[in-house]
Amino acid sequence: MVSPLAQDTYSIATENFEATYSEFEPLYREHYGEMRARLAALGNEISPYNPRLDEYFRASRGGYLLTFTARCSGRPVGYANVYVTNDMHNGDRIAQEDALFVTKEHRKGVGRKLTLYGLDQLRQTGVSRLNVSAVTDTRAVSLWSRLGFRAVATEMVYQF
Repeated sequence: MVSPLAQDTYSIATENFEATYSEFEPLYREHYGEMRARLAALGNEISPYNPRLDEYFRASRGGYLLTFTARCSGRPVGYANVYVTNDMHNGDRIAQEDALFVTKEHRKGVGRKLTLYGLDQLRQTGVSRLNVSAVTDTRAVSLWSRLGFRAVATEMVYQF
């Protein structure tokens, strides 16, 4: 079998969250389902998918939510939503990943392309630091390490 990367044409772009949400909604739902299942296996139950779209749309319109998309022959196969803000402690322009996802059948190389594209776009807007968390698929950590990310913290959750 030929891999999807070998036979299809991929495009990575910056798109508007609000304008593309309905097209990407199945991916958002799939991503959340994978994350929810992984967390449940660790004993951390989270509520069903019910995004606060009004807040996402507001952030997108305000320019502080950037959405980077991956398409295969025009079809959505991945995305990264990143919030851009100023650090409350020193004013530096920083970014925080909200969600980064590539469908399972396209995870051989597309995540790397999407990440590199996002890093370039963030660099061009003056961002000095991007924080990411591997929640859905912790194998992303090895990709991010190869791209120059460093582990600087441990994230913990207390479940009420």
